[in-house]
Amino acid sequence: MKHSLLPLAAAAALGAAGTAGAQTVLTTSSWVPPTHALTLAQKEWCDLVEAKTKGKVKCNHLPRAVAAPPGTFDAVKNGLADVSFTVHGYTPGRFVHTQMAEFPFLGDSAETVSVAFNRVAMKRPEFLKEHEGVKVLAYFTHGPGIVFNTKRPVTRLEDLQGLKWRVGGGMVNEIAKTLNMNVTLKPAPESYELLSGGVMDGTLFPAESIEAFKLDKLIKHATTFPGGLYNTSFVFMMNPAAYNKLGPEEKKAVDAASGEVAARIIGRSWDKFDRRAYGLMQANNVQVVKADAKFVADIKGRTSALEQKWAKDAEAKGLKDAAKVLAEFRSEIAKASK
Repeated sequence: MKHSLLPLAAAAALGAAGTAGAQTVLTTSSWVPPTHALTLAQKEWCDLVEAKTKGKVKCNHLPRAVAAPPGTFDAVKNGLADVSFTVHGYTPGRFVHTQMAEFPFLGDSAETVSVAFNRVAMKRPEFLKEHEGVKVLAYFTHGPGIVFNTKRPVTRLEDLQGLKWRVGGGMVNEIAKTLNMNVTLKPAPESYELLSGGVMDGTLFPAESIEAFKLDKLIKHATTFPGGLYNTSFVFMMNPAAYNKLGPEEKKAVDAASGEVAARIIGRSWDKFDRRAYGLMQANNVQVVKADAKFVADIKGRTSALEQKWAKDAEAKGLKDAAKVLAEFRSEIAKASK
């Protein structure tokens, strides 16, 4: 009898050791290329979580996206992936509050706007309510939006008209319509095919997208705006069941790597690739012009009513003092920019 207990004790000890060293693997999905700023930032977040949990939580980066960009929110909600991100505007009408981060002329850095966005949105349950079904890890934006096209310089409102433009949806669609642009809503990864085939003449993008979607040989003209012509809001998210399976210490580590920390990781990555893209544009003889004061003033005159409309729509959906929230957001951008 004594001899038979020894293997049982050894087995129990081994079992305890196995439990102590148990590892959780989170599957991550990205619908942009492996070298894109977002994919790399997601990996950096995973590396931080792994370090904070001393290897108990790791990520398995899937070789291809589990869903097309517009279906990513529901894919994470339904557990097809544990961690991913999406553009709010890819599902029109679903997200209203987050359009706050998409207005013209907000800021010149993805990091500062993302940090400000996160500070304002994370403390308001109305924003989280729009994301029921997923755990929000961070809110963020890309860098300042630029007008790119294959046809001609764009230096005034009239130049925007008569061309066919790809946009990603959300507030940028409303901005474009207010400027009388002929726009089609398509996800970013379809841009090369649309432009190379002549289906579209131009696209609204941050600088890095020229490299990420291999448009540097197609684009001939770019117009930049102080603070960007527009912005795009994103959510970085996790499947709630995957989060709830984590132990208390692992949850604490995920939380510590998320929020403003994740917003900074993603924003810095985007800013780095934006800077690099300008060198690529120069190398490929893309004509870059800065919008002058009159062009900017004309756009402000056309788009200012969109803020009032957003405030009204957001309040109808439950956000209190929406105009005050937007003012606080701008104040946070200014603080984060110092």
